[in-house]
Amino acid sequence: LQYNRVWIPDNEEVWQSAEITKNYRAGDHFLHVQLEDGTELDYPVDPAALPPLRNPDILVGENDLTALSYLHEPAVLHN
Repeated sequence: LQYNRVWIPDNEEVWQSAEITKNYRAGDHFLHVQLEDGTELDYPVDPAALPPLRNPDILVGENDLTALSYLHEPAVLHN
């Protein structure tokens, strides 16, 4: 999972994009991520409900939502 981008909930912006900076292993309770502003944090996760993956940049602004690789609330809002 390292270098994949995910959406994490945010109190002000609803969702924030983050890049995973360290491989996640089953059973880990934190996801090591870096936000777009460069902030690094250990985001607490429930292994049964990892944050949604972010679509590749090439799909941003896609008119047909069914063309998105990942279709979930943050992907639709970002698109």
